[in-house]
Amino acid sequence: MEFGAASSRVLNSNHFMCLIPNPKKFQSQSDLPSSNLRLPLNASFQISSSISRRDCTFKATLKDTNTSTPTVKKMSGNEFELSSLTALSPLDGRYWSKVKDLAPYMSEYGLIYYRVFVEIKWLLKLSQIPQVTEVPSFSEEAQSYLQGVIDDFSMNDALEIKNIERVTNHDVKAVEYFLKQKCQSHPEIAEVLEFFHFACTSEDINNLAHALMLKEAMNTAIFPVMDELIKAICNTAKDHAHIPMLSRTHGQPASPTTLGKEMAVFAVRLSRERRDMSQVELMGKLAGAVGNYNAHLVAYPDVKWPQIAEDFVKSLGLSFNPYVTQIETHDYMAKLFHSIIQFNNILIDFDRDVWGYISLGYFKQTTKAGEIGSSTMPHKVNPIDFENSEGNLGVANGGLSHLSIKLPISRWQRDLTDSTVLRNMGVGLGHSILAYKSTLQGITKLQVNEARLSEDLNQSWEVLAEPIQTVMRRYGVPEPYEKLKELTRGRAVTKESITQFIEGLELPKEAKSNLLKLTPHTYVGAAVELARTVDVAVNLVNGTKVFEPQSVKS
Repeated sequence: MEFGAASSRVLNSNHFMCLIPNPKKFQSQSDLPSSNLRLPLNASFQISSSISRRDCTFKATLKDTNTSTPTVKKMSGNEFELSSLTALSPLDGRYWSKVKDLAPYMSEYGLIYYRVFVEIKWLLKLSQIPQVTEVPSFSEEAQSYLQGVIDDFSMNDALEIKNIERVTNHDVKAVEYFLKQKCQSHPEIAEVLEFFHFACTSEDINNLAHALMLKEAMNTAIFPVMDELIKAICNTAKDHAHIPMLSRTHGQPASPTTLGKEMAVFAVRLSRERRDMSQVELMGKLAGAVGNYNAHLVAYPDVKWPQIAEDFVKSLGLSFNPYVTQIETHDYMAKLFHSIIQFNNILIDFDRDVWGYISLGYFKQTTKAGEIGSSTMPHKVNPIDFENSEGNLGVANGGLSHLSIKLPISRWQRDLTDSTVLRNMGVGLGHSILAYKSTLQGITKLQVNEARLSEDLNQSWEVLAEPIQTVMRRYGVPEPYEKLKELTRGRAVTKESITQFIEGLELPKEAKSNLLKLTPHTYVGAAVELARTVDVAVNLVNGTKVFEPQSVKS
């Protein structure tokens, strides 16, 4: 760490520990051993050897020497209870209204609900195994009671489980105890209470809960917004299919296209990633403490537990992973999150392109009464929706990238590092859906400025060098590329100079006539048709709409 000598700040109050080869008592900065740490000339420092003579302690914090530092007014604990103003994450504060659709699935409540769901479904599955005579088939009334615990699960139920967890200090065990309490009043179920969580490790419950959380969050909240976004871009492509636009490669004028076709490119790219996401197999396991059904087979050696586990996992609408340790390997999560990251990367590309088109004046933005673009420049109408989207996509990708890199890695048969990381799935998804909605809002404000688009095309006749030299090649005109290069590169090119050049070429009459009719506005190739038929391309790409089956609650 190095500080500039002109700094107006001093170091004071935190600790940096260093080992000293030849300990002695230092009296000034010049006595310090050489290192990468350089203090400002006006820095204050204190050295002590409170731990041992070989320990050097710097007390250092940045402190402004010229002004006093304002501090937040100290408030009571009750004043800083969670609210939209005190939430550490903006998802739970400022942006809550835009991301709350994820809360039933990706919140602590959602995790608890799906744990309850899995525990009850496993008990019902045990009752269907003939060899497990201790859990006889439940009556319709008992099955209805258990299903009612799922269907009527409330916020108060989740809070009760959290209260139990304060005693157990174990979140999954708290769910088991809650279910035993909930069912002890039912005579039939009370006889088999100890078969809640039978032969399960916590991860048997958790991995299935996490998979179901992801499934419902994607199907119910994420995919619908993705589809709406793709549709909005498709509509933009079709609406502006015919509007010619100057392309830019390397930031320089290039062969014309249409505004609609450039929008269509993004619609198809996003659709492809959307399809890939829906084809990821969400996987689950129920194989016990290290993936071998050890406890299952000791208790009931005649039961084909791998087959039972596969049937059970598939009954939840998930794919079965037979080769696991204590945890499901999370490889499918990495694949899913990588696909979302790529979708988000494509959308960043879209956001930046539209931002650039707004900057060029190709798009205007509709204004809303009362809104302010700049605190000091009253004329500003900033592309804030696309900027907000880009920023949130970056945050989302950072979190999802860590999830996809970390989750497939677990020491030996299991370590606990995945547990805390998995609680952040909603963060990456939340910032993603926030970004999608911001882009959607930005698209609704766009108005095409055809006059500005036409102006750029009228000033870029040099882009016709490509079709002219291509036709010259067809008809054997020598050195076509070189001749057009001499005419256009680094020179001002006008309609008149292009016309004069074409008229001087030895070409068939029809070919020359066609070139003379060509303008930067009409030289757009198949762009119009590509934009108009974008729906066909998107539908061909996007055959699968959601993870099937869509719902597991029924």
